Amino acid sequence: MIDEWTSKGVGIGCMHYGVEVLKDQAGPQFKRWIGGYYENSFSCNPIWEPVFNHFEKHSITQGVQPFQIKDEWYFNMRFVSDVSGNKPGKFDKMSFVPILVAAPDDEVRDGPYVYPKGPYPHIQEAKGRAEAMMWAVERPDGGRGFGFTGGHFHDNWSNDNYRKVVLNAMVWLAKGDVPKNGVESSVSQADLDANLDPKPVKKPNKNK
Repeated sequence: MIDEWTSKGVGIGCMHYGVEVLKDQAGPQFKRWIGGYYENSFSCNPIWEPVFNHFEKHSITQGVQPFQIKDEWYFNMRFVSDVSGNKPGKFDKMSFVPILVAAPDDEVRDGPYVYPKGPYPHIQEAKGRAEAMMWAVERPDGGRGFGFTGGHFHDNWSNDNYRKVVLNAMVWLAKGDVPKNGVESSVSQADLDANLDPKPVKKPNKNK
């Protein structure tokens, strides 16, 4: 069904856990639809605080200012043509642009990751390399796609630039005109706290 939609130029955007699929079940499709995906034990998922201070020229980056934020930022994604994903280019007739790029330090690469804990030797061997944690593609059929690996911590949506880059991506995905200064929005703490699911109270550990 999605292949039928994308053949008509439909846009697809995926965030956080939505970019993870089983390699043999949907890996090739995600490469084709959004340019890449999270592959278990190839990609990794540490909680860390990258600094995003350089942006490629793209509608999605309009008005986005440098920012730094802690999240469960996935990286070392399985990108189209198996490129590292930190540089723009045209791969398999698809235009690929990294949107949020930062270099994890050695401590981040050495783990632990959220799950599995790691570290993975191939992640450690790439020390010093910048990684794409958000990217955008334009497909030969005219459709668009983006992936965003953040989104684990709900309160991060209070950050204006974190929020703006995703709002810009949604407008771009729908082939709307992203404002020169990006999509402006405001979110209060009450907005963030609305409709949250109640969290169960942790039971005391009787073995302590």
